[in-house]
Amino acid sequence: MKVNYSKLLTNLVGVVGIAGISLLVTLPSGANEASNNLVAQGGGTLNPRPSIFNEPPYNRGSRTSPTEVTPTPSTPPATTPPTTTPEAGTTETQDKTLLALAESSPSFTTLTKALKAAGLTEALQGQDDLTVFAPTDAAFAKLPQDAVRDLLKPENKEILLKLLTYHVVSGTVLSTDLKSGEVKSVEGGAISVKVDPAGVMVNDAKVVQADIKGSNGVIHAIDQVILPPDL
Repeated sequence: MKVNYSKLLTNLVGVVGIAGISLLVTLPSGANEASNNLVAQGGGTLNPRPSIFNEPPYNRGSRTSPTEVTPTPSTPPATTPPTTTPEAGTTETQDKTLLALAESSPSFTTLTKALKAAGLTEALQGQDDLTVFAPTDAAFAKLPQDAVRDLLKPENKEILLKLLTYHVVSGTVLSTDLKSGEVKSVEGGAISVKVDPAGVMVNDAKVVQADIKGSNGVIHAIDQVILPPDL
């Protein structure tokens, strides 16, 4: 897909305040400061509005003109998954920082590249506890063609930073702490959480591996990249 920069995304710099968000866990007292530090690492004069999410399933409907829409072929109804709990991380990971966990996992190679491109490596090996809903390599592969390549370009650092911080929540939130409702991301937008016997969903993504514990927080692997409400 060739990026069409004539269709620029808007309002990416400002963080929209979400009223009435119900946090699902009690965050540490320094959570707000940690959040500000995490977001502040983007910096620089960058291109905030590349149009890379203008194809299904990320086009958000009205952002693509009718002539560009390709009908989605019908698919058989999905089978109901068994009632199981996502596989948990092992205690062997608890001495590693969140960055070290991502770097050492074969499932997070794209995420690791994105974290480095966005300048978030220092935050993910700091002392502030964080929870990362981490898209796997398979999740990034679901993005429109060439989207990841474009996201990693230096001029798109600002939108990459916004996207990645939407996957992060202040504090350590284990799977046992999660309840159906909403939780506020470091980016500022609300993440919808649904917990039922079939598993845990965050927006449209499913948690495929829960509670990968590190020394400064926890990672939950998810099967899709999730987007902030205003992106």
